[in-house]
Amino acid sequence: QLQLVESGGGLVQAGGSLKLSCVVGGGSVDDFAIGWFRQAPGKEREGIACSDPRHHGPTYVDFVKDRFTIARDKAKNTVNLQMNSLTPEDTAIYYCAWPCFPERVDLAPDFGSWGQGTQVTVSS
Repeated sequence: QLQLVESGGGLVQAGGSLKLSCVVGGGSVDDFAIGWFRQAPGKEREGIACSDPRHHGPTYVDFVKDRFTIARDKAKNTVNLQMNSLTPEDTAIYYCAWPCFPERVDLAPDFGSWGQGTQVTVSS
């Protein structure tokens, strides 16, 4: 089991940016498929980005492509999510978790390891 701890959430105006960080304990980020997920009020949890070292490049759901970037930092053993051009529809609790599925980024597994989440609120 991995231990995952998210940080970096907060309140931002529409059009702004935030960078989320996920510190990974119990293993190297280069050995696990770790992704970012989110759950908006009244909605199901969904995957939005996946970084799988065995896959060619990160993968994203369409509605965050070209706005969000997931990246592994091996030196800090973190998986980060840079979010740009935020809209109020991006308001949610954001989680990092293992595993993620590069061919089905939207899937949120009910097993594996999850962080506690970090709140992102985008005001209009």
